[in-house]
Amino acid sequence: MRQGWPLAVASFATLAAGAALAAEQKHGESGEGASFPPFDPSHFASNLFWLAVTFAVLYWLMSKIALPRIGEIMEERAGTIGRDLDQAAEMQAKAEEMAQAYEKALAEARKNAQGIAQTARETGAKASEAQRHATEAELAAKLAQSEATIAKTKTEAMSNVRGLGSDVAVAIVTKLTGQAPSAAEATEAVDQALARG
Repeated sequence: MRQGWPLAVASFATLAAGAALAAEQKHGESGEGASFPPFDPSHFASNLFWLAVTFAVLYWLMSKIALPRIGEIMEERAGTIGRDLDQAAEMQAKAEEMAQAYEKALAEARKNAQGIAQTARETGAKASEAQRHATEAELAAKLAQSEATIAKTKTEAMSNVRGLGSDVAVAIVTKLTGQAPSAAEATEAVDQALARG
């Protein structure tokens, strides 16, 4: 079918050229007084015939060549648009899935972060408590050591006080009475005074 239209166009061009030649010959015979051929009533039948032939050829060309091609282009375009819309919907669905996965991962990360922070707080509290107990134990040991040192020093000082007290007692009694008591008497008097408190 598509190979026949060039033949039809060539035939139409030949007929049109023949009609133009015939009109020119007739115009040459009639001279200056002839009217314009399309307005000449004697040409109405041939003009209507060529109008019908031209319309039929154009109709045939449009229906067999141009309109099917336009229809194919429109179908192709509709298919492309449909595919693009399907791809866009698919991509939007994937984007929504990714957004949901992101939100889920973010919520999980927040939960994990809270758990890690809680664990760190608990670990820090345990470490602080252990450090406090260790410090208290160390201070208690130092306090016990200090008390032992103080008790030892006090015992040493008291023994020195006993001896010193005896010497002082002898010196005082000697100064007051003029007679020196014996060292045993002075030591016994100091021991009695220390025992009373």
